[in-house]
Amino acid sequence: MTTSQPNPRLTRWEHHSEWPLAAVVFLVTYSLQVLVEPRGVAGAVLNTVMTVLWVTFVVDYVVRFALAEARARWFVRHLFDLATVALPFLRPLRVLRLVVLVFTLQRAFGNALRGRVVVYATAVATLLVYASSLAVLDVERGAPGANIVSFGDALWWALATITTVGYGDQYPVTVVGRLIAALLMVGGISLIGVITATVASWIVQRVSEDNTASNTATADQIEALRDEVRQLSEALAVTGDRRPPSHGARSYRPEGSRRSR
Repeated sequence: MTTSQPNPRLTRWEHHSEWPLAAVVFLVTYSLQVLVEPRGVAGAVLNTVMTVLWVTFVVDYVVRFALAEARARWFVRHLFDLATVALPFLRPLRVLRLVVLVFTLQRAFGNALRGRVVVYATAVATLLVYASSLAVLDVERGAPGANIVSFGDALWWALATITTVGYGDQYPVTVVGRLIAALLMVGGISLIGVITATVASWIVQRVSEDNTASNTATADQIEALRDEVRQLSEALAVTGDRRPPSHGARSYRPEGSRRSR
């Protein structure tokens, strides 16, 4: 059974094309579009920036697809990337590109995840809540019967959704808004699962380390006792060799027998 070797060119391109800075620029630009709603020249500039970023992501997807050896399998495994570049007109769903930041955080804290689980979870949760708030406000604001009409409403809804509390006082009424809600629910449950599994793994590791240390200490104590017993045995053996030989007790002879001699 042979295993496919990674394509070095594709690996090198993916390493250099993971642009967290582009995701940050996208987040800032999208935030301005939703919260400030600029008009005129400012709005045109922001739209141009978003278009350039989208073209950049499309080029990245096309290059990675061209460099892939098993393209059919690569295509199936990267349907998420296809969705983020194939829906340019659904602006709220463009926040999916922020997953680049999540991958960056995962690489940064992955090796020390158990020691920095709080930092990692806080960063990812904050990113999910903020991005979802922007997206749902962008699509819900102005919709008939909408109850999420401000960033405060959107933020409260995102916090209640990601924690799986779901008060129900704020909820999306549009199809895209409900899709964003579903993605946020899945993200929140997954994040809670990762945190729970990490903490459980850390506890098991600590208990295992304590048991190992205790067993090691017990083994050392037993070995020390064996050494002491061995030394005592050797000392007793040496003492027995140095003791003068015993000639035994004199035989008793009656007085009469002596005189008869």
